[in-house]
Amino acid sequence: MAAVKNTKSEKTAKAGPDFRNPAYYTNRELSWIQFDRRCLAEARSRETPLMDRLNFLSITSSNLDEFFMVRVASIQDMVFGGYAKKDIAGMTAAEQLKAILKETHDFVDLQYSTLNRSILPALAQEGIVLIDDYKDLTKSEKDFLDDYFATEVYPVITPMAVDSSRPFPLILNKSLNLGALVRRKNTDTPGILGRTSGKKKDKKEKANYEFATVQVPSVLPRVIQLPEKKQEEGRNVRVILMETIIRANIDSLFLNYDVLCAYPFRIMRNADMDIDEDEAEDLLKEIEKKLKQRRHGEAIRLEVEAGVDKELLKLLVKELKLNMEEVFMIDGPLDLTFLSRLRKIEGYDDLREHRYPAPQEVPEIPEGSDIFEQIRKGDIFMHHPYETFRPVVDFVARAAVDPDVLAIKQTLYRVSGNSPIIAALARAADNGKQVTVLVELKARFDEENNIGWARMLEKAGCHVIYGLVGLKTHSKITLVVRREEDGIRRYVHLATGNYNDTTAKLYTDVGLLTCKEAFGEDATAVFNMLSGYSEPRAWNRLILAPLWLKDRFRYLILREKQHALDGEPALIKAKMNSLCDQDIIAALYEASAAGVKIELIIRGICCLKVGIPGVSENITVRSIVGNFLEHSRIFYFENAGKPEIYAGSADWMPRNLDRRVEIVFPLEDDKVKAKALHILDVELEDTMQASVLQPDGSYEKVDRRGKERINSQLIFGEEAVAAAKEAKAREKNFRTFVPAMPQG
Repeated sequence: MAAVKNTKSEKTAKAGPDFRNPAYYTNRELSWIQFDRRCLAEARSRETPLMDRLNFLSITSSNLDEFFMVRVASIQDMVFGGYAKKDIAGMTAAEQLKAILKETHDFVDLQYSTLNRSILPALAQEGIVLIDDYKDLTKSEKDFLDDYFATEVYPVITPMAVDSSRPFPLILNKSLNLGALVRRKNTDTPGILGRTSGKKKDKKEKANYEFATVQVPSVLPRVIQLPEKKQEEGRNVRVILMETIIRANIDSLFLNYDVLCAYPFRIMRNADMDIDEDEAEDLLKEIEKKLKQRRHGEAIRLEVEAGVDKELLKLLVKELKLNMEEVFMIDGPLDLTFLSRLRKIEGYDDLREHRYPAPQEVPEIPEGSDIFEQIRKGDIFMHHPYETFRPVVDFVARAAVDPDVLAIKQTLYRVSGNSPIIAALARAADNGKQVTVLVELKARFDEENNIGWARMLEKAGCHVIYGLVGLKTHSKITLVVRREEDGIRRYVHLATGNYNDTTAKLYTDVGLLTCKEAFGEDATAVFNMLSGYSEPRAWNRLILAPLWLKDRFRYLILREKQHALDGEPALIKAKMNSLCDQDIIAALYEASAAGVKIELIIRGICCLKVGIPGVSENITVRSIVGNFLEHSRIFYFENAGKPEIYAGSADWMPRNLDRRVEIVFPLEDDKVKAKALHILDVELEDTMQASVLQPDGSYEKVDRRGKERINSQLIFGEEAVAAAKEAKAREKNFRTFVPAMPQG
């Protein structure tokens, strides 16, 4: 037997490690929770300005909502459907759900510990007090709120009763509500609500109780600032939440009843849309129908105030068909997104971050210049939000009115509420240009907006495409076809981020403007494929998913492995939002095992594990959570001293590589490559906002001992200011020394 065992171990050693071993992977959902913990760490950090701490805590709450509505809902569907397949970490759906609920309960406890023990006391020290009980109001404040309730709130709210003719109401997804148990004052008279608990009560509580609910109106502000008291020095701001006001006045909604108790509650519903595109004759109408269903999808989480009445809780759990593991007892106000509004209170600018400069002009595109002329001089690389998004808007707006422009083609995934790009496209169609727009109707939580934009563009005369069946079009590309003296020229914009002028001020992204013929040919092929399902026989520069992007990435990774084995320079640097594709991770493990140094910058999900002997000892992973949301995707491959660098719309996730139309594009000009590599290098040196992945799956802030304090986002902002000043100085000098043209 011993000889057999030795033979097996020799074979294993010879074959090397199994890079797909589930032990080498982290569950995707648990990794996401780690990301939200990194956001929470910014809310907990005393180095973060107080008002920005409010914002980070608000972000963790909205993040968690979306996580439950989409990811947790999907896993619950797998559990209920008896889905037996394990994930890449070897966990069944049931095991994942159990682990997620445990982790999120711990996470919510930490959220409210942060709020109650750190942030609210810090706000109070600065003169901002959140009132949670009417007993803490002054007489003048109470008089003010009594009048406010009577004139502003009471006419809007509607109590909803439950009885045999009025079933348990359809509570809207994410809405904040007050659940109440009430009892008719004359207990000998049957109540109009007519509901009993069905449980024996002691003599004191023998009378029947009935259930009613009141939705806290979203059309009114949730945060109400009370009239300020005069004081000689210092600031004094007292605020109260809408639900506190309604609860204090709830007796006025049930005049013939005693309100036994009233507690805030909030539910989360399954918002994952399952659309059979093959059967949907009109995709737009099908998505509209699904959006209405989303508001009343199956309940997946219940939040209630800690200390809630047991009978009320039991009733809610029963009616919503939930388990107690899906109930979250909240020690404070429900739905912490109200903190982002509290953050905007005037008079506290000193408690906000001011070191980040406004977006700067792109040096290659001086204000007032001809953008097409500037692109003809060479490729232009832009880094938002440090450099303004204005040239991208101007690119489309100028094309819309340029008499030499024949056609504009663009993909739209998410756009702003009052999008200047949409307006420019409509103007272009009105000017008689051929305008083709792919509007992705399946962009999650932007479906309703995109339906509205699609209809508006169609009315304006644009040719609107809704994408390919079974695939989301997530690529970011614009093509402008222009007639010039030497013939037709195609101008192309490619990017890592959406055509959204609002989020372009908050998200870090990169973009490329080029008029190289090879890019123009590929851009034309992309739109022909999207509109007519016509794929060209060959591509020049662009790399597309789901066609061959994954294969290309695996080739580039394993090419580095071969360079390392051959003794050639081998190095990978990559920045993205998420990494969870097993094929890509296995290739990274294989390259690492061969000696390739791999430095990853991953903001969110990372299913790869570091520090595994013989597997991932050469891999480091860091996540940057800062003032801006890191969103750009940049990929660098050393290639034996002949570096290649790419950018694009795709993360290393199965959905991006297998189920979406994505575009990754090479950066070819030396100046452009240097700028992109600089982004990677500075972020790899960040010691202020970066957290580093540990072998146990946790993240730790960079150990700053003996290191310079480097905030990559601040550095990029400062560099953009310096570059813009230098460009203006050059332009001024150029105008000074260029002789004026002779007159006459």
